[in-house]
Amino acid sequence: MIEDNAIQSTDMLGNLIQLRKPAQRIVSLVPSQTELLFDLGLNKEVVGITKFCIHPASWFQEKKIVGGTKNIHLDVIRELKPDLIIANKEENVEEAILELQKEFPVWISDVNTIPEACYMISEIGKLCDRTSLAQNFISKINQNFESLSKASALLGKRAVYYIWKNPWLTAGHHTFIHSMLEACGLQNESKDMRYPEFPPDQLNKLAVDYIFLSSEPYPFREEDKEYLSQFIDKNKIIFVDGTYFSWYGTRLINAPSYFKQLTFS
Repeated sequence: MIEDNAIQSTDMLGNLIQLRKPAQRIVSLVPSQTELLFDLGLNKEVVGITKFCIHPASWFQEKKIVGGTKNIHLDVIRELKPDLIIANKEENVEEAILELQKEFPVWISDVNTIPEACYMISEIGKLCDRTSLAQNFISKINQNFESLSKASALLGKRAVYYIWKNPWLTAGHHTFIHSMLEACGLQNESKDMRYPEFPPDQLNKLAVDYIFLSSEPYPFREEDKEYLSQFIDKNKIIFVDGTYFSWYGTRLINAPSYFKQLTFS
């Protein structure tokens, strides 16, 4: 039943969220969306975050930690009495979210493209009475990515983006990382599954131009680069800040400038 004068938003799984007033007690279960809430100026409103919500650093020190993205402490969240919980289909465990939905409004994101990220920003802005600021962020994101698309140095170059080792997993198609690679003009050589295994000894069978080693979720190190250099020219292996490829909040505003200095210098 739709309440009169309620603030309404449909999340990215099709759930209708209704609030009688803008959210006043928010729990964020997603690091990139926590950063968005900070940039929206919701310091007083955000009461709980995860142990992986490290940006901003001040919130990590000040806010109640409700567990990790995969091991949420339901009892801690209940004590916080949130009027809005922000979650993500991939980053959070379905069973825990289903439990929370029985008691609280839970807005669930499922972001794989820049337009989807912009929808998420817009809807969270609406629920938190920050519509104008959210739209300003969206405009900056679109403008900056339009500028990136005009840079052609990487157009058609082939890349593999590693996110894990043992097993060696990559970001495949139908992921947000894939959409970032495409925005750079790159051709993602990891296909089929979302996160397919790509054994390093297969690299020499491809004419790959770049191997990206992400800082998250697995923090690749110099020893990993040395290992991969058995199979591909070391000069093609690049360490990257994974937050610019996988965080889909306001970090997107600065992602194009990061991509340019990383790959066009």
